[in-house]
Amino acid sequence: MLAFDHIAVSAETLAEGVAAVEAALGVGLAGGGQHGHMATHNRLLGLGDLYLELIAADPAATRPVWPRWFDLDNFLGVPRLTNWVARCESLSAALAVCPDGTGVPVALQRGDYRWQMAVPADGKLPFDGCFPALIQWQGDLHPSRALPESGVRLTRLEVAHPEAAGLCAALARVGFADPRVAFVQGAAKAMRAEFSTPHGARVLE
Repeated sequence: MLAFDHIAVSAETLAEGVAAVEAALGVGLAGGGQHGHMATHNRLLGLGDLYLELIAADPAATRPVWPRWFDLDNFLGVPRLTNWVARCESLSAALAVCPDGTGVPVALQRGDYRWQMAVPADGKLPFDGCFPALIQWQGDLHPSRALPESGVRLTRLEVAHPEAAGLCAALARVGFADPRVAFVQGAAKAMRAEFSTPHGARVLE
C-alpha cells in the first residue's frame, strides 16, 4: 500500500523557487537543508499531513556522477510542480509490483531524518515523471510533523498524461488511493495543485 507523502516543485535555483512558491501561495517557506548524495538542497512548507518540497541543484556541492532525482539535471525554465512522492512500509515490496524504471533503494539522511528512496538509474520516473517517487521513512520522524503550521492545505493534485489509464492501473497494483489526487487524460504531462490558504484558493502548476 502507498500513501500520499509530499509534492515536489523543481527550480533552476533555490532562490527563484522560493520567490515563485511564496508569491503563488502567499506564505513563507520553512527551513530545509542539503542532500549530499544528490547535490541538491530544498525548502519546505507544511500542508498538514503532507508537505511541499521545493528542490534545486546545489551550486555549492560537487555534481554527482549519477543522475539527480526528479530529473533535475535536465530541468530548465520557471519553477514548477514536477513530481509527487508516495510513502510505503516496505520499499522492496512496493518496487516488486511497480513499473520498470521506478528505481532502486538508496539509503539517505538529512539531519535527524533517515529514509530510503527509490531512485531511477537515469533520474526519470515512469510515465514521464507522473508516477510517484517512492519513499520509506526510517523511524517516527517525518517533516510534516515538524514543520510550522502554514494554514495551507492541498485540496487537489491533478496529474495529466497521455497514458492516464495505464498510470491509474499501475497505481492500483500498488494499492494507492487518495481522494485528493486525480488522473486525467492529457496531450502531454502536466501537473496542477490546488490549495486552500489564508488568502483563499491558490494554484501551483
